[in-house]
Amino acid sequence: MLQEHEAKTVRKIVLYITAPLLLFMVAACIGLFVYIRSALQPVDPNDKTPIQVEIPIGSSVYTIANILEKNGVVKDATIFRYYVKFKNHADFQAGNYTFTKAMTFEQIVKQLKTGKIVKEAKLKITIPEGKQLTQIATIMSQKTGYSTEDIMAKLTNRTYIEELMKKYPSVLTADILNKNIRYALEGYLFPATYSFTEEKPPLEEMIETMIAKTEEILAKYTEDMEARGMTVHQLLTMASLIEEEATEKADREKIASVFYNRLEKGMPLQTDPTVLYALGKHKQRVYYKDLEVNSPYNTYMHKGLPPGPIANAGEMSIHAALHPAETDYFYFLATPAGDVIFTKTLDEHNREKAKYIGKQ
Repeated sequence: MLQEHEAKTVRKIVLYITAPLLLFMVAACIGLFVYIRSALQPVDPNDKTPIQVEIPIGSSVYTIANILEKNGVVKDATIFRYYVKFKNHADFQAGNYTFTKAMTFEQIVKQLKTGKIVKEAKLKITIPEGKQLTQIATIMSQKTGYSTEDIMAKLTNRTYIEELMKKYPSVLTADILNKNIRYALEGYLFPATYSFTEEKPPLEEMIETMIAKTEEILAKYTEDMEARGMTVHQLLTMASLIEEEATEKADREKIASVFYNRLEKGMPLQTDPTVLYALGKHKQRVYYKDLEVNSPYNTYMHKGLPPGPIANAGEMSIHAALHPAETDYFYFLATPAGDVIFTKTLDEHNREKAKYIGKQ
């Protein structure tokens, strides 16, 4: 009888503890559901007062959503962004728009796709895939007249970087402040062609447009990152290695598989572009003496991924980093003709290396 009484007492205690927690969780879920449902509705179905809104050239979905929320056209910018992503809407146009608080999301989206350009683009900058931060700074300098030194000073300013982290928390995380990282924003300026309405726009505008593009692209791969258990920083780091190793003829998914196979076996990645990044040089060929450079980026010396990206990666490499091929390859070699040869063993790799590259 005593044991039965104690068991009842324990059950009562457990019930007293778990019941409030369960009620809280249910209430929270209901509250979230109600909030999202409300955010999906027009701000005020009865208010058709015109609201003039300007969407600048080069605006990402993130920027557009924030502009709409700031002007009272939508209730929540985040909910609008996820709606656009879920519905797979794209091709929004810059322009001067007239919205109302009574408009639905679909009406807003439809209008954003038919906008009239506000101003003619006076500056176009193309940032190719596989470029490092210093190279991007040089491109920006050549197009705008800012000195490379001033651009790099802005890109490496700790206070500015921390401001960016607050603006783009889903992309710029504390990982970029690792003491071993050379440049915090390395790999975070997305390769694309950007248009601006000024011949010499503010540096902040150019930098943030590129980061916003990175955020926009990565938003499409949120579920894939979660499935692989990868952070944004890990993804961009892996993608940068793939980008730097890939040729026009390369199968990026197979290159990715080699990296993942080596990581799984505890083997060093031994990828030459990380050695060149450690050296701070651009060379056609890596020699054995180069492999001795003492740097956390040297993947011949250190196992695992380097501290951070070594260049910017295009979407093809980002996709490959999340969807590697299933292979049993552990080595690959790019020939002078641009072909990539994949092999399973070191002996096979060395034979191919001797055939196409010769001794170092």
